[in-house]
Amino acid sequence: MRLLIAFCILGLSWLSIAESEESKIVCYFGSWAVYRTGNGKIEISDLDPKLCTHMIYTFVGITEAGEVEVLDAWADLPDNWGRAGFQKFNALRELNPGMKTLVAIGGWNQGSDRYSRVAGNSALRSHFANNAMEFVLKYEFDGLDFDWEYPNQRGGTPADVENFVLLLKELRDRFDEHDLILTAAVAATEDSASLSYNIPSISKYLDFINIMTYDFHGSWDPVTGHNAPLYPTTRDTTAIARRLNVNASVHYWLSRGTPAEKLVLGTALYGRTFTLSNSGQNSPGSAASGPGTAGPYTGERGMLGYNEICEQQMKPTWTTAWDDQQRVPYAHSGNQWVTYDNVESITEKANYAKTMGLGGAMVWSIETDDFRGICGSKYPLLNALNQVLR
Repeated sequence: MRLLIAFCILGLSWLSIAESEESKIVCYFGSWAVYRTGNGKIEISDLDPKLCTHMIYTFVGITEAGEVEVLDAWADLPDNWGRAGFQKFNALRELNPGMKTLVAIGGWNQGSDRYSRVAGNSALRSHFANNAMEFVLKYEFDGLDFDWEYPNQRGGTPADVENFVLLLKELRDRFDEHDLILTAAVAATEDSASLSYNIPSISKYLDFINIMTYDFHGSWDPVTGHNAPLYPTTRDTTAIARRLNVNASVHYWLSRGTPAEKLVLGTALYGRTFTLSNSGQNSPGSAASGPGTAGPYTGERGMLGYNEICEQQMKPTWTTAWDDQQRVPYAHSGNQWVTYDNVESITEKANYAKTMGLGGAMVWSIETDDFRGICGSKYPLLNALNQVLR
């Protein structure tokens, strides 16, 4: 009987470990999508929280005084004239009680300058840590995602590297008082991450790390290249070029001391677009004259949401192809060229994350998946991640 009890206890222990190590599916939500039109317009009620273990609302900012700043009060706050985005977002937990919500601070448009100044001043660091904790509790999030792009870059200073560690330590101390989650979105490549992070130290204070393994290539390049290639290609003839892929970035972060289970693999639910210099030359590495035409929903030259890409590929003018070396698709029509992820490449990345023992996968961002199911089933890319990882 005692042996049977021991086996039962052991079995429960292993079950507990397995449950605690469930792969994460982290879903960023670009809140500005509520302003889009047509099939691209999304309401928070359109989101499917059952497909995510964590959902992150983007973005809030930081003030000179070291306080969290609401960037779009009309969309975010529950005033009698606002859309109550925070409140509606957190209410999604009612549909999936195990799912956690976070709010992200920072983003590309916020730059680095204010974060550098706050992190570099001990009084402001302490004030910010307290204010961030109060903000998260006030609006009933489960945690904060720190998206400083990037320490020691874009207006920052070399001292940012260690000051970021000190800032995360203060946040960790405050957040532990209320069992709040602390995460960060980080630059993926060795060339950028080596400038910005003391990787072992930030790994110590973060619950998990969302590595932004995308935007390796885009319309800023003179030739077409993949947004999120899994592996290098024979076209990559320099050391820098061979580092511009998912596999190289993951191995760099792991080699610098990140626990694999804390590293969450970023996947892109959007593509990068180019205008070809010669429409007859349309393979990867072909000359490009600039960004591709803006899409009807995202309205930004040089990028298309997956929902825009799949809709345009329903037209006979588009040709799709697969890069067997880099394990991603691309498509072209006339002088327009797009690199993106589809169900096949996302599935392969999910299996890669699983094989590498990573903590799961992250998507940027949920509102550019085919959330209406215009091209087939709803949320095809997010569902593909779930089928492998959960």
